[in-house]
Amino acid sequence: MPARINKRQQREQEELFALGNQPAAAVDADSEEEPAPIAPPGFAALSIAEDDHVGSESDDETSKPTKAKKAKKKKKKSAASDAPTNPQQAKPAEAPKLQQPKSVKKGKGKEKKKDGLDDLDMALAELSQKYPELQSVAASSSSTTRNASLASLLSVSVSNLDAEAEMRKFFGARAVIAAKSSETSSSGGSKKRRGVAPTQTQRSQLTRPHPSWGMIKQREGLSSRPLTGEEVQQKITDQNSPAAADKWWTVEYSKRYKGVTKTFMQAVSSGDPETLWRVLQKLPWHGDTLLQLAEVYRHQEEYSQAVEYVDRALFSYERAFLGSYSFTNGLNRLDFNRVENRPFFLALHRQVTDLQRRGCIRTAFEFGRLLYSLEPWTDPHGVLFHLDFVSIKSGMGQWLLDVYAEFAGVRTASEDHLNPSALPGWAYARALALFAREKAGGGQSLGSSTDALKQAMLAFPEVVPLLADKCDISLSPELRGHRAFRIQTDGIGLSPAQSVLHLLSHLYAQRSAPLWKSASHMKWFESTANGIQPSLNAQRSNSTRERFLQMYSSTTLRYSVYRHILVLEQSFRNLTPFIPRSVLLAKQLACDPLPPLTASSEYNDAFFAGAEEIFSVRPRRRDARALERLIPDAGVRAQIEALFDANPGLAGQLPGGVVQLVQMMAEMPDEALDDMMLGLAMGAGEGGVGVPGGGGMPGGLPMEGDNDMQDLEPMPPRGAAEAAPAMADEDESEEEDEDEDEYIAPMPIRVVRNLLNRFWGGGGATANSDESDSDAEERDHDGVD
Repeated sequence: MPARINKRQQREQEELFALGNQPAAAVDADSEEEPAPIAPPGFAALSIAEDDHVGSESDDETSKPTKAKKAKKKKKKSAASDAPTNPQQAKPAEAPKLQQPKSVKKGKGKEKKKDGLDDLDMALAELSQKYPELQSVAASSSSTTRNASLASLLSVSVSNLDAEAEMRKFFGARAVIAAKSSETSSSGGSKKRRGVAPTQTQRSQLTRPHPSWGMIKQREGLSSRPLTGEEVQQKITDQNSPAAADKWWTVEYSKRYKGVTKTFMQAVSSGDPETLWRVLQKLPWHGDTLLQLAEVYRHQEEYSQAVEYVDRALFSYERAFLGSYSFTNGLNRLDFNRVENRPFFLALHRQVTDLQRRGCIRTAFEFGRLLYSLEPWTDPHGVLFHLDFVSIKSGMGQWLLDVYAEFAGVRTASEDHLNPSALPGWAYARALALFAREKAGGGQSLGSSTDALKQAMLAFPEVVPLLADKCDISLSPELRGHRAFRIQTDGIGLSPAQSVLHLLSHLYAQRSAPLWKSASHMKWFESTANGIQPSLNAQRSNSTRERFLQMYSSTTLRYSVYRHILVLEQSFRNLTPFIPRSVLLAKQLACDPLPPLTASSEYNDAFFAGAEEIFSVRPRRRDARALERLIPDAGVRAQIEALFDANPGLAGQLPGGVVQLVQMMAEMPDEALDDMMLGLAMGAGEGGVGVPGGGGMPGGLPMEGDNDMQDLEPMPPRGAAEAAPAMADEDESEEEDEDEDEYIAPMPIRVVRNLLNRFWGGGGATANSDESDSDAEERDHDGVD
């Protein structure tokens, strides 16, 4: 006996049978299909199954069909029985007219469903009729789509942030491991000097933590938080930010981290890189100190050590972003106006530069994209001037084309917003990307790429003679003599925006010239350049060029260009004549090159208010014992201390106190010592005096009053620091410091007399001193090296 089915199941079978034997157009519009119940998870599914097996009793009680429904069912049954069994015998009949529904609301719903609209569309349509003000939301959907597409372009691929993996692709794993082992053995002395014990490796997305780095705490004094609603609104008001979907963040310093930063600033003011080691002893993951030491090693051409310290700085900031901050969604932004965030920008810029030097172009592109995503509206470090080169070099030309198309023809919401499609380097790089795509497609014609190159040449003709000279491309004499191809070597007589245009033209030609040196590119460039002269003569204005000049009328965007050059001053020092003299002479530090004019915070007394005092004041007894060993003569010693006390500014610049002052002066050349004596004489009692090298850390810039850019000197001699008294950890008791004072060789008498003569105007060495010169020279071998 077949299983008994209820009325609902029987009705469904009848409707399916009727639909299967009728044309699709003849389906009765009034027939309603009951959707099959969706079984909820868990035990609720069992209850539904039991209800289906109960039978027709529940259906009879719950569903009482009307007479109209019964008549309709009879009609369907007869139609199903009269349907021909052979499909070929069925004549194509016209679809019956839809019956007017009894309920108006019911008829409207069926009509919309027939038009292909789902429930969500119908709900939105009803809301738009009921609330007309909601139509403004639909009007802004295009901008929302643009922000979403830009976010996808700024999303970082974490797998491509590994420079070691890229090097393995080119050189093999064995070569990379051998190179790393040789670097480790050669730098073993410095690692031992830092006192870092090997430990287990930690995870990171931005770098490969070395076992010798030591374990780092989760935050290590740094933390991150999203900007409050009031802070975001203020930023949008100040900068007219066009992307409301951006998520703005900032890094915060703990009181302890602020105290270490304050000591770091004092160490930088002292001009002695050796004082930075004392800061690292207290906080090995201080970002500013790590970046400053990386710059010291870079000027000593110890690039492997410089790269390691940049990696450590990135790692320390990455730990601060643990949580909801993500590098991969393309929506997170970092406020450059806050001084706490700027070391991370600088570390990424250094990383992009180092990766290009090492040949890791794909990784350099990924780090450049990360840096661009932090602040794409002003690009404070000018990473777009890297991306126009590394995107083509690494085979990411399609990404450049997509970003260019994203901004092309878009009017920026504010004059402080950067538009990549109006940059000279991006215009020429776009032509290269289109050229590569056409060649990859096997096409013989170069229509779109040639048009793009012509547009770039007409908008920015300043690049043409520079690239031609770099690549040995011959141009016609008529074209060379055109006034648009005049080469400028400085910004004299130019407006600020025009000066930036010539600077960026030189920058692109100097950096991207290798991309144009293939035979096909040179031939293509030459033929295109020699054919644009008629168009160039007929051109009265160019929209792209006008957008560029209008864009760089903004001081904020010009500072981004200047900051880019100052960070890379060693490689592009020839471009500094395009930078205004007021910018070059402004007081700045290598750890914070060219702070923005709109900065909301900086390292000053207000910032360090409430900071924890990390280093306690050196005990006077300890300084007295060390000074007594250096200078046994009590009278001379008293005069030295009087000089130090008369200049209170020295105490803030020299953490080692009077002992460090004496040892530093003993190692200084005569000219530098004379300058220092003059500064001491002029600044005594005024609370401020500059020690030699003040603000002169490697990578620093000349202070106000200098006439020319000073050449960067290598790290000062390390003899003074090696002879300095051992600075015990401040966590130990004072009694232990007294017992463990290191032996200090006495200062040579000749050096002491020379210092005193310079202090108090002694004309020179006396006859008695001449007699003892030979003895003093012999004692020099036992004194300070």
